[in-house]
Amino acid sequence: MPPVIAIDAMGGDRAPGEIVALLGPNGAGKTTTLLTTSALNPVMKGDVKVFGNSVKGRRPHLVARDGLAHVLEDRSLFFQLTVHENLQLGAHAGAADIDRALRYFPALADIQSRRAGLLSGGQQQMLAMARALASTPRLLMVDEMSLGLAPIVVQGLIEVLEQLKSEGLTMIIVEQSLNVAAAIADRAVFMEKGQVRFEGAIAELVERDDLVRAVFLGGEAPA
Repeated sequence: MPPVIAIDAMGGDRAPGEIVALLGPNGAGKTTTLLTTSALNPVMKGDVKVFGNSVKGRRPHLVARDGLAHVLEDRSLFFQLTVHENLQLGAHAGAADIDRALRYFPALADIQSRRAGLLSGGQQQMLAMARALASTPRLLMVDEMSLGLAPIVVQGLIEVLEQLKSEGLTMIIVEQSLNVAAAIADRAVFMEKGQVRFEGAIAELVERDDLVRAVFLGGEAPA
């Protein structure tokens, strides 16, 4: 039978606040997995359930309404709109949700009138994550958070994820940087060609030289 992937803010028997890193070489299916989970891609085979509900045939905004927030790899900001207007699009309860999101990213508070297209790459990533948090999600998915950003910016984003984790928010991250994933994730899922090759503690994955080489050298993990 085709597989059923169940994704829940409690992670089944997992505690809230867990961070799962979805890792693997380019083309492994990591981004596709996130896009399918948030119903931006159709389920082609099997099923995906989020908070107990199948995403088959559902519209993305209904999955989001259940409590799933997805920061896409390209950030998907509205560049002609201001920082504040982008945040408004994510907020359910208005100003209170925006204020709460800005507490994680105070650097955005003083530039709310600036158009998103004029922000630096780091500021755009902050805005994309703040917009997602303005929806008060039960589960946050972030695709390639560190891609193309300076180390000091990445460190600030890691600190935000650590704070969210301490507050009980469950997260799934897709990362090309094993160092970033190892710094914040509790558990890792390694994918290759659409198949899960490893699932377990991130510390165990770091010790698997065969899988680590597949990520950094672009090869294939031994069968």
